[in-house]
Amino acid sequence: MLLALDVGNTNVVFALVEGEAIKARWRIATDPRRTADEYAVWLNQLLQLEGHSRDDIQAVIISTVVPRALHNLEVLAEKYFGVTPLVAGRAPVEWGMALDVDEPQNLGADRAVNAIAAHALHEGDLIIIDFGTATTFDVVDYRGAYKGGIIAPGINLSLDALVSAAAQLPRIAIAAPENKSVIGRNTKDQMTVGIYWGYIAMIEGLAARLKAEIGRPVKVISTGGLAVLFERHTDVFDAIEPDLTIQGLAMMYARAHISS
Repeated sequence: MLLALDVGNTNVVFALVEGEAIKARWRIATDPRRTADEYAVWLNQLLQLEGHSRDDIQAVIISTVVPRALHNLEVLAEKYFGVTPLVAGRAPVEWGMALDVDEPQNLGADRAVNAIAAHALHEGDLIIIDFGTATTFDVVDYRGAYKGGIIAPGINLSLDALVSAAAQLPRIAIAAPENKSVIGRNTKDQMTVGIYWGYIAMIEGLAARLKAEIGRPVKVISTGGLAVLFERHTDVFDAIEPDLTIQGLAMMYARAHISS
């Protein structure tokens, strides 16, 4: 099986992939100081709980937006799984798509991998909205070229900034409201309205502006851990792909494996 690692600013997702099927997935907080040995102890226990062992893993592929975390994960693959990991964006797993932007070298690996997967899964022009530490909007044209996008603060980041800057505001959980009223009757409800419905307005507004600029029919794909949070109260999404990055990594591995 393939062990696919999606290293984000907040979490690292470990996923066991066999063919096109994701057999298991686990999350751990991103910490560049975490050693290969620490990862191995944690991961070995989880593998056993799912009925697997280290011997089941024949390959490792990594996508990371945290360069400092890469070395220890490479050591993990080599020391505990006996394989040299593939790193998305490096030979032999280059992007394989046109990056039609001013600074292609600065495109986050997760966004490139998402673009590859979304284009493989859906036809036509696409807008990919990824709800993570940041909320990103990525535009991929019908030929599979990456055209650019938008970076906005993630919803948790926005809430943390609000609470830390306003002494009298409580920390609240982010949840879809039970009704569609935008008139909050108390402080907590008013914060929920501002955060949740404010985000819905941002998503819908930016998606509409992107569609108008593209000027052709566009499908909107959402991904990331918080994607399902907004699904109930907006029809802006045409499809939700919660495992888009992992799927993209599996596709890149398969492409490199076939070509070798």
